[in-house]
Amino acid sequence: MIYLAADFIPAKPNPRTPEAAPALSPDTLSISQQKTVQSALQFVVTLGVCPYLMPGVGVPLRYRTEFGAVVQDVVCLDASPHATRRLYTSCRVLLNVAQHASLGSLIFCRHFGDIAAGLCQLGFCPTKRKSLKAEEEVLTEEERALSREALRDILDQVYQPLAVRELLILQGGPPQSCTDVKTQVRCRAPAWLRRLCGQLLSERLMRPSGVQAVVRGILEGAGAGVAGGSDAEATAADWKKCDLIAKILASCPQQSLSPEDYYRDTCPQILDLFHFQDKLTARQFQRVATTTFITMSREHPQLAAKYLLQPVLAPLHRCLNTAEIPESDMVPGTILVTEEELSRCIEDVFKVYVVGNEPLTVLVDSLLPVLGVLFSLYCFTKQSVSHIRSLCQEILLWILGKLERNKAVASLKGFAGLDRSVPSLHSLCQFRAATQGGIMVTIKEAICDEDEALYQKVSSEQCQLEHLGDLLSHCQECGLAGDFFIFCLKELTHVAVENKAELKTQHFSSKSLLELEQHQTLLVEGQEQKLLVLQLVAVLCERMSEQIFTNITQVVDFVAATLQRACASLAHQTESTVESQTLSMSMGLVAVMLGGAVQLNSSDFAVLKQLLPLLEKVSITHPDPVIQELAADLRITISTHGAFSTEAVSVAAQSTLNKKDPEGKIEEQQQTSHERYTDVSHSHLEQQQSHEKPNQTGLKSSAPLIPREVSESSTTANQKSGSITTEQLQEVLLSAYDPQIPTRAAALRTLSRWIERREARVLEVQEKLLKIFLENLEHEDAFVYLSAIQGIALLSDAYPEKILIGLLAQYDSSKDKHTPETRMKVGEVLMRIVRALGDMVSKYREPLIHTFLRGVRDPDSAHRASSLSNLGELCQRLDFLLGSVVHEVTACLIAVAKTDHEVQVRRAAIHVIVLLLRGLSQKATEVLRDVLKDLYHLLKHVVRSEPDDVARLHAQLALEELDEIMRNFLFPPQKLEKKIVVLP
Repeated sequence: MIYLAADFIPAKPNPRTPEAAPALSPDTLSISQQKTVQSALQFVVTLGVCPYLMPGVGVPLRYRTEFGAVVQDVVCLDASPHATRRLYTSCRVLLNVAQHASLGSLIFCRHFGDIAAGLCQLGFCPTKRKSLKAEEEVLTEEERALSREALRDILDQVYQPLAVRELLILQGGPPQSCTDVKTQVRCRAPAWLRRLCGQLLSERLMRPSGVQAVVRGILEGAGAGVAGGSDAEATAADWKKCDLIAKILASCPQQSLSPEDYYRDTCPQILDLFHFQDKLTARQFQRVATTTFITMSREHPQLAAKYLLQPVLAPLHRCLNTAEIPESDMVPGTILVTEEELSRCIEDVFKVYVVGNEPLTVLVDSLLPVLGVLFSLYCFTKQSVSHIRSLCQEILLWILGKLERNKAVASLKGFAGLDRSVPSLHSLCQFRAATQGGIMVTIKEAICDEDEALYQKVSSEQCQLEHLGDLLSHCQECGLAGDFFIFCLKELTHVAVENKAELKTQHFSSKSLLELEQHQTLLVEGQEQKLLVLQLVAVLCERMSEQIFTNITQVVDFVAATLQRACASLAHQTESTVESQTLSMSMGLVAVMLGGAVQLNSSDFAVLKQLLPLLEKVSITHPDPVIQELAADLRITISTHGAFSTEAVSVAAQSTLNKKDPEGKIEEQQQTSHERYTDVSHSHLEQQQSHEKPNQTGLKSSAPLIPREVSESSTTANQKSGSITTEQLQEVLLSAYDPQIPTRAAALRTLSRWIERREARVLEVQEKLLKIFLENLEHEDAFVYLSAIQGIALLSDAYPEKILIGLLAQYDSSKDKHTPETRMKVGEVLMRIVRALGDMVSKYREPLIHTFLRGVRDPDSAHRASSLSNLGELCQRLDFLLGSVVHEVTACLIAVAKTDHEVQVRRAAIHVIVLLLRGLSQKATEVLRDVLKDLYHLLKHVVRSEPDDVARLHAQLALEELDEIMRNFLFPPQKLEKKIVVLP
């Protein structure tokens, strides 16, 4: 220090100006002086602390830098009798020097871990008096107490995340990047040191802001510093480290009086982790908070419900109709829930429930009481622009998907207003737009005008039903929408037929006025309930698509509800024309299923047998003899599991499939050129009959009706003659430009079939045919452009040299003359051509691979994914011919899987590897021998670091394929063969 004082010459103070920086403190060190101090401190720690630390206490020098091994050899462990005294002296000197403000930061920033390790050894290391040598110096109890006190003092003074990180290192679990050598070092930490560090860490945790200190200590130690960067992003995506922090925070330390006291102190700090403003820090802390929230809910559900879930859901509970609002808040316009509280509540619920995606019982049960308020808030957000609309929708969809089906349907009943016992928004509360763009809850003003109040009530209920229909449109795949629709149909059975006999038998003369008033109230509520059911059924019929039913059971339940309503109407003689048509439609649907549209098994017939009593009742009581006969025949067919089926069942199935347009008018031109029309929604029935029409595929189209390609008579004549006339060809070519979608699609299908049959007259005009197909490729209707795709694929199969190069030019991004949709359709054509060429695709390997590799760099993400998909199909069929370009393909896949920002493109890249390994099979070890290691590293990287679940699944499948290939290569299956050898 004398050298520093002599070297330091203070500069003359500059004249103060408003722009000048404030004068530095006289004891401020320059950069060169700081370097000198650091060098001196490094020598003191290296020569005065590290040699006297016991094995396992701290990290040895050899593992700190690349020259650490050399230093460790020079400065070896000193086992002299004065080692403890020297360590004590060095630590006391460093602590005395650290009391200076300028020097303390330099000492603790670089050498806090070594000083803490020395103090731990001096103050807490157990000593056995009998094993001590006579000449060995030991510390007195007073000196040991001073060491313990000094350790706790510096732990309280330094930056708490730094203290947490260094204690974890001493304990044997440093949060730095793990290597095998450091793992071995950690395992040698003595037991007394591990217990001590655990106790000190618990004390850090239970201090004010201790949760944040522990989280920052672990995350910053993993490389996620304040500045952020790629290391911080990697840490935010590391679920294992989040699980580690969650286990630490969820475990009650021994210093705490009880788990409830611990949760009461730490849970508010955990909730604060959700509310950081810095985006990178918020991303890390929110993931930690979500994992901790779920871990605590799993291990201590009652305490988590009290100290975590109740504070989070408190703003929503305040708005329930079961909540007691204080009289002081009953003034109209009073803000019951502020904008910030409501936004924070919805965001926290979304992070815990949807992002965490852990359907624990305590989480699901806690959200059930406030679902009505959430749905009301969702309906309000649908009326205007709101940033929490998507959050409310995702929360509702999540909880409806995780609930048991009966509870989910009961919740939907509460949303629709059919079940008044379900908690909902308080009648005095209303949502209002706030000044900052959010939403707040206020006390609404009373409406004196009864007509206005009735109008608002009716309009509000109508809006809620419409928004419920929008919500259920997202629940069709899971089957919830179908189950709720069936429930509404069953409720409609009670509404459709009014029990007039009950009304006639009512005698009001003997009842009091109070009883009459109660009866009138019940009657009004019943009428409101019926009106709600009718409105709900109307909304669902309007909003739901034809995919609302996902299984046979739902279809049978739908038919059963329709039959029950028909039987009730027949019993009261109130059947209408609409109900008769609905009955015919439902019975026709059963006939379609029995006619082969769906492959039925024994379990499906067991479900269908639920209809037998209802069909029997309809066959007996219905006045129409046709419906009676059909009901009886359906009953027989179901009873015999389809072994016996009458003609009436087949006619009913065909009539259901061959529905005419709503006006019942079909143009005469279509009647003469086409024999019959088939409904697109029943394309699966066409697939069952594919042996009759090998080129016809069941495809959905925006056109309501699809004709057959040609009439059966003309088709048979053409097949017999084996050739077509010029007039027939010209007629079909003109029909390919017809504005009617059915006619145009039929013409394209006919041309495709002629090309497949290699009709000479058709192949003579191949250029004209290609032009027609390419023009129809840009049509918006699916059935038209898919027919064009099939035609181009067949034409390319006949003349690949002439057509393939032109298609590649259209698909290439450099030829930016077509829309992205058209280029995607050309990609579908190329994929079909690759499949059709088979082994002959090797001839066109170079242009195909170069085009697909250029497509991977296209700005359009959909085109990149299409190029990767086509590249996978091509590589799957090249086998050994892939060897010369395997490095280019591998480099492309690695770059896309690691750097592309679009999820679907990364999925496609991983899927290419799956196709490649699956196609090559045992030949992969020879074809991919130079890049197999790179592909393996890529797949392991995706499994560990990819945030998308689908991409990770593809990578796991590829690893399983690779594992099977290598097992068969290293351990080929043993074959037992018999050989007959003829001896000489």
